[in-house]
Order: sequence, then structure tokens, then C-alpha cells
Amino acid sequence: MNVPNRLTMLRVLMIPVFLVLYLAGPFNGDLSRRLALAVFLLASFTDFLDGYIARRYNLVTNFGKLMDPLADKILVASALIAMVGRADLAAWAAVVIVAREFVVTGFRTLAAERGVILAASKTAKYKTACQMVMISYILLRPPWPAFIADILVWLTIALTAASAAEYLWKNRGLV
Repeated sequence: MNVPNRLTMLRVLMIPVFLVLYLAGPFNGDLSRRLALAVFLLASFTDFLDGYIARRYNLVTNFGKLMDPLADKILVASALIAMVGRADLAAWAAVVIVAREFVVTGFRTLAAERGVILAASKTAKYKTACQMVMISYILLRPPWPAFIADILVWLTIALTAASAAEYLWKNRGLV
């Protein structure tokens, strides 16, 4: 198990820590929320770091190609579902984003059964970055106008839909 793969697994292990801080709030509400944000940001940074190290030092593995996007999906889905539970995000937005993740993961599984490993597209990487920014913004809960969060949600939804359409179109021959 190389360094990028270890970072991916570390990201998965950070998810329960994030959820406990965000949902259970063992400290003062704002402090727990800020600590949850810190854990989420650290987990998000490991996504960037593992990809950078893997490409820079030619440590790309099939495990990483499959687990890195899966770890991202678990992190994002966990955050979104928790946010719906705390009424910080509309359920429809979480459903759209999580549904896309299920569809693409299913498609990846089908491809893997045929011996094809599908790497994430640039649009999917932008989608992931936008999701991380949106989630971070909602966790931060700044005093700025609420419409900024709405813009981030709609931008995330647009990129989510675009990346799903691109993914399915480019790989339609696998079906």
C-alpha cells in the first residue's frame, strides 16, 4: 500500500470523526461545527494530495483509481446526508448529488467487471471541488447573505449533472 492509497484510506477513516463532530457535537455547537469543518477540509485536502503524489511519482494504481473516487463519494454523501438531517441543506439537492454518485459508481463497477478502469474526468474533478466548497461553506455558516449558499448549491447541482452526462456519454459503449 503506497502513500497515495494510505491517504485515501485515511480520508475514509476521517468520515466518522467528521460525523461525530457535526452531528453529536460533543463540544459547544459552534466549536463542534468548526472542528467538523477542519476535519472535512483535511479530508478534502487528502483527496488533492493523494492524486498529486500518485501522478507526480508515478504511483497510480488500480486500487487508487477505484478507491479514491469511492472515498470522495462516501465523504460527500455522508456530509450531505448529515446536512439534510440538521436542516442545513434541502433534501432534493442531496438526492440529486448522491444519485449521480450511485449511477457513476455502478457504471464504474460495470466497467471494472469488463477489465476497464475509468478515471475521473476534468468535469468530475471540478464537480468534486465545487461540492467540497459548497459543503465547507455550509459548515462554516458565515453571516453573509443566504443566497451565496444557494448559488453554491445550484452551481454544484449543475456540475454534478454535467459530469454525469459527460461520464455516461463518453462511456456509452460499455452498456
